[in-house]
Amino acid sequence: MDTILQPLTTLKTGVNASLAGKEPWQIVTITTTSVLFLVWLHDFFNQEESVTQRAKKTVFKLAKLIPSVREKFETELAKVSESFEKDIVEKTKHLTYITKLPEKKLTAEQILNCVEENLKVGDYDWKGGLVSGAVYYHNPALIKLVTDVYGLTSYTNPLHPDLFPGLCKMEAEVIRMSCNLFHGDENSCGIVTTGGTESIVMACKAWRDYAREVRGIRKPEIIVPVTAHSAFDKAAQYLRLKVRSIPVDPFTTKANIKAMKRAINSNTILLVGSAPNFPYGTMDDIEAISALGVKYNIPVHVDSCLGGFLTVFMQDAGYPVPLCDFRLPGVTSISADTHKYGFAPKGSSVVLYRDKKYRHYQYTVTTDWPGGVYGSPTLAGSRAGGNIAVCWAAMLNFGKEGYVQATRDIIHTARYIEKGLRRMKGIFIFGQPATSVIALGSKDFHIYRLGSALNKLGWNLNVLQFPSGIHICVTHMHTQQGVADKFLNDVQNSLVEILKEPDVPVEGRMAIYGVAQSLPDRSIVTDFTRLFLDSMYYTPKTT
Repeated sequence: MDTILQPLTTLKTGVNASLAGKEPWQIVTITTTSVLFLVWLHDFFNQEESVTQRAKKTVFKLAKLIPSVREKFETELAKVSESFEKDIVEKTKHLTYITKLPEKKLTAEQILNCVEENLKVGDYDWKGGLVSGAVYYHNPALIKLVTDVYGLTSYTNPLHPDLFPGLCKMEAEVIRMSCNLFHGDENSCGIVTTGGTESIVMACKAWRDYAREVRGIRKPEIIVPVTAHSAFDKAAQYLRLKVRSIPVDPFTTKANIKAMKRAINSNTILLVGSAPNFPYGTMDDIEAISALGVKYNIPVHVDSCLGGFLTVFMQDAGYPVPLCDFRLPGVTSISADTHKYGFAPKGSSVVLYRDKKYRHYQYTVTTDWPGGVYGSPTLAGSRAGGNIAVCWAAMLNFGKEGYVQATRDIIHTARYIEKGLRRMKGIFIFGQPATSVIALGSKDFHIYRLGSALNKLGWNLNVLQFPSGIHICVTHMHTQQGVADKFLNDVQNSLVEILKEPDVPVEGRMAIYGVAQSLPDRSIVTDFTRLFLDSMYYTPKTT
């Protein structure tokens, strides 16, 4: 600290000397400039990032202000945008784009044909189990059931409880069933949301408002492991929260509890743990985080969006996991996705609270609107009743027995794959997988080469960064006969070829990920990502 402060002390002495003999207006000008510079310098040296990282970012940002550099940068961005669009054009070149509302309506047969043609676009056999995560269950009988249920409820809206009280009852039943699974008592409660991100954002909103009203905190901060879902960053951007990211243990990939404790201050409104985290599938020490919450009287949120509807059944399936729910006294809220291992169609999740008084802070209420008193439990006002209904139907369709069996099959398959991978030379597994995600790295070659090789064989895995890795999220699709063995054989055969020349650099699409990690100015990566998102909305220009 003395080394950092010494330049500031020297600068202060120099400033004082420069003020001698100056006119008052000159002193004000010089002092203001000096103070601003001191503030900038203080901020520069007191960031969570290292001085080297900050310096690199600053150099990159300043370089982009140079006209020639900015022009080159914009030219490259245009090329990237064009390449993204070309990829979309190539995939959809056989399809007709509808860019104007038809003068006359299409028949039901025409519409269904269009849907089928659009759904044929894609390179991966997710029904055959070659995709990591994404689709967690597929069964014609279940699809028939939820299709029928959605047809009955497609135009319902819980915003109008007077019109659809039965739908509100169904949502309440989903929440009560979920609270019971996560060992909440009679005071526990929650809301059905549209997905894990909304569940997380809503929890952060509730704890921000709670901290403001009950504890008087005006500059709220949340403490999250670097492996916590990016939805917490989205919540911070929406809700003006400061995120204090803490490291994870490099070997276990679990949150560093000592670092979390050090990060706590008077503005901390929430401690976060993952059960499990998305990148590595490892589970943070929720019991230790709960203890911190109790000790410092800070709410604890457990993000179980990915594996919550596995962990609640793993004990009965013969695969016990550490406590990570309301049985821990410090846990005050939990997010869990019903549209993952709850096997509901996409578009549903639950956010649960230990007590109703906490859920009140999730609500948004306006009392002075000319349209009347308006209260809304989530981000959306109108909500798709059909999503709630099919979530309810899926849970009832499986029942506890069905979920326990599905969990047993998935965890057995994940452990089988993990065991096979640990026998292979040239790769390692990050930490100890807690549920269904197995993450791979390598000290002998660039792991993205394995990702590329498997991609060529039809596999679609998730790419990790900081450090480089790939993971497979095992779903019920991978429990199909022969899928796990095919994956292990393809990995082993790919490794044999890669290890013949381990020093060959990664090429193709995967190389972009490697370059992206090395860029100090992350705004460049942001620009690329925005262009990719733009390409998803491509339609041909009308002449």
